[in-house]
Amino acid sequence: MIRKMIVGLSLSAATIASGALAMEPGEDGSGDDIIVTGRVAKLYRVEETASGKMPTEPLASSQAITVLTADLIADQGARDAQDLYRNISGVSFFSYAGVTARGFRQQENFYDGLRGDPYIGFAVPQLFNIERVEFLKGPAGMLYGQSAPGGLFNYVTKKPSQTFSASARMVAGTGDRYGAQAEVTGPVNDVVSLRGGAFFEDRDLPRTFAGNRSLLLDAGATFDLGIARLTTQAWRIEQDLAANRLRGIAVDADGHFLANRRWNHNEPSDFLDLRSTALQAKLEIEPTDNLKLDIAGRRIDASEKQKYHEPITLLDKNGDGRFDAVARQYRDQYRGTKSWSFGGNAVWSAAISDGVSNRVLAGFDYSTEDATSTASQLTGRATAAMGLPCPLDFANPVYRACDPARYAMPAATTTLSETRRNGFYLLNELTLGRLVAVAGIRTDSFEDVAIAANGTRTGFKGRDETYRLGLVWRVRDDVSLFGQYATSFEPQSAAAQDPRAGGPFAPTTGDMMEGGVKTALLGGRLQSSLSVYRIKRQNLLQADPRGDPEGDGINNSVAFGEVTSKGVDVDIAADLTDNWVLTLTYAYNDTRVTKSTTPANGNITNVVAGGRFANAPRNKLGFWTRYQIPAAGLAFALGGDYVSKRISLSNQPVNPYFIFDGSITWARGPWDVRLRVDNILDKTYAASGFNDRGGHFPGEPRSAFVEVGYRF
Repeated sequence: MIRKMIVGLSLSAATIASGALAMEPGEDGSGDDIIVTGRVAKLYRVEETASGKMPTEPLASSQAITVLTADLIADQGARDAQDLYRNISGVSFFSYAGVTARGFRQQENFYDGLRGDPYIGFAVPQLFNIERVEFLKGPAGMLYGQSAPGGLFNYVTKKPSQTFSASARMVAGTGDRYGAQAEVTGPVNDVVSLRGGAFFEDRDLPRTFAGNRSLLLDAGATFDLGIARLTTQAWRIEQDLAANRLRGIAVDADGHFLANRRWNHNEPSDFLDLRSTALQAKLEIEPTDNLKLDIAGRRIDASEKQKYHEPITLLDKNGDGRFDAVARQYRDQYRGTKSWSFGGNAVWSAAISDGVSNRVLAGFDYSTEDATSTASQLTGRATAAMGLPCPLDFANPVYRACDPARYAMPAATTTLSETRRNGFYLLNELTLGRLVAVAGIRTDSFEDVAIAANGTRTGFKGRDETYRLGLVWRVRDDVSLFGQYATSFEPQSAAAQDPRAGGPFAPTTGDMMEGGVKTALLGGRLQSSLSVYRIKRQNLLQADPRGDPEGDGINNSVAFGEVTSKGVDVDIAADLTDNWVLTLTYAYNDTRVTKSTTPANGNITNVVAGGRFANAPRNKLGFWTRYQIPAAGLAFALGGDYVSKRISLSNQPVNPYFIFDGSITWARGPWDVRLRVDNILDKTYAASGFNDRGGHFPGEPRSAFVEVGYRF
C-alpha cells in the first residue's frame, strides 16, 4: 500500500534537530568508493566523490555522477529504490528493479562496488541497510566491466562505526501498514566495532489482495589493525509478496486503464517469495601515506519462488469492440542463484612539484554466478474450463472461480546457466595546475553457458576492452568545465549463441562523448552540474530478415543494429537559506534507432514502430524542497515528479504525469515524529508501460503513514 519508509535513522534524527551533522570521509567506518560529506546547512551537498574508485572533489571529476545522501533518503522517507528515481536526472521507472537511464533499459545493480545483487529476479532493492546510493552516468565499463551504457547503480551499505549510536522506529499507516526497525553500532574496544540492525514491515499493496511482508537482518564487525582495517558483514532478506508477481493493467488506444487501478490479475493464493543471504568482507590497507590497497569479496545465496496468473490474451467477450477481460496462464516458477564476487584496488599518489601531481589506480574484479530455473505453465481459455485457469473480467472480476490446486500442471522443466567474469584495469590521473587529465583501459574475459532441459549446452567465451578519457579545466575554484569519452560492452546471452540461429555473436558495445560544466557557487551553497552527451550502442542482436536460410527449423538472428541517444542532464542542490534547501533535476533525452536490418526498426529489444524506445521519456523533472523552523523543531517538505509521454513495448501511449509528495516532521531531544503523504492529489497515472496484454504499471494511490523514532 505505502512504499516509503525511513532509513539512515540516527542521521535522520540529527538532521532534523540541527541541520546535518559534519561527517568526514571514513568517520562512519565505510571508507568506500564514493564518499559523501554533509555539513550544517548544506544538507544534501556532495563534498567529495570517488567516482573513479579514487576520492575526488566533484569539480575535479570528468564523470557525471549523482550521489543520494543518507540525509536525502531519510527526509524523503524512501523505502526502496523506486522511491529515489526523481532525484536522478535521466533515470525513470521501467519495471521492478529496472529503469530507463539516458534512454536505455538498465537492470543490474552493484553493492559496495562489487557485482552481484541479493535482490534477484523481480525483487526491488530495499534501503534499510543502505548508507547512500550512487548513480554513475554513461558507460562505466572501464571500471566495472559489463554494463549498460546509460549508467550504473552502486548501493553503499552501512558499516560498523567507532562512534556509538542506536535508534528504534515504529511506523503505522493506511493500508494496514505496521512495522518496526532498530539498529545499533559502536565500539567494543579501540580495535573492534560492531553493527546490528533489524527491520520488519507488513502492509497491503494497492492492488487487490496484494501485500508485502519483509524482514531484513543486518550485522557487521570492523577490526582496526593499525595500517589495515577488516570489515565483515552479513545480510538476511526475507520477502513475502501476496498475490504477486504483479503485471500492469490493460489500457485503451489513448493509454487509459480498462480496469480500476486496484485490479489484480492474480488470485488470492498467488505469491512471490524471496529468500537471500549475503556474506561480505573487505580488507583495507594503507602501508604509506601515498599508497592505499583494498580487496573485497561477497557470497550470495538467493532463491525466488512464485506461483501466479499471467495475463496472456485480451478478450472482447461481448463483441462491442472493446476489451473487457483477459485469459490467463498459470505459472509455477523457481529461480535459484549462487554467486561469488571479488575485487581489489591499489591507489598510488605523488606530488611531483607545486601544482603538479599524479595518481594511479590499478585493480581487478572476478565474479561467478550459477543459476537454476525451474518452470511449469498452463494456459487457460477464453471461457472457463475444468482444470484450466479461468478468464478474469476487468469491470467485475470474480476471484476464486477456479482453484489452482486443481490445475493439471505439466511436468516442470529445469534450465541452468553459468556465468564467469574477470577484468583488469589501469587508470592514470595527472593534475597540471587547473587541468586534470584522466586515461584508463580495461580488459575483460567472459564465459557464459546455458544448459537446456534436455542437457544441450550452449556456450560462448570471449574478451573485450573498454576505455575512458577525461579532461577537466578548473576555470575558477568554484567553476569547472569537463569532458569525457567512455566505452562499454555487454556479451550476448548464452541462449542467443546457438550456431543454428546464426551465433556466436560478438558483444553489444557502446561509446559516449560528454561535456559540461560544474559549479559550487555562493561559497559552495549552490552545487550544480549540466551535461550534454551522445551515446551510441552498436551490434544489437535482432531478427535476421532472411528468417531461416539454412532450413534447420530455427530462425536466425543478426548483430547489426545501432541506437543513438542524445540528451541534456541538469542537477542542482542548493541551500537557499540556512534553513531552506532544494534539489532539482531535469533531463531531456532523444533515443533513436540509427541502423537496423528492417525499415520498421522493430526487431531491436525495447524498440517499437518508428524506432522509438519503450519507457524513454523526452522530458523528466524532479524536485525536493525542505524548510525547517529550528526553534519549533519543525520541518516541512514537498517533492514533485514529472515524466513526459512515453510508449510501451506494444506501442501504446503512456501518458505524462506530475505527482506530489509531502511531509511534516517534528523533533525534540531524542524523539522525532514524521507524517508523510504520497501522491497528495491522488492522481491516477501509469508509472510505466509494459505490453498490450500485460498493461501499464499503475502508480500508487494517495497513502499516508506516521513514523515515530527514538535515538538512544
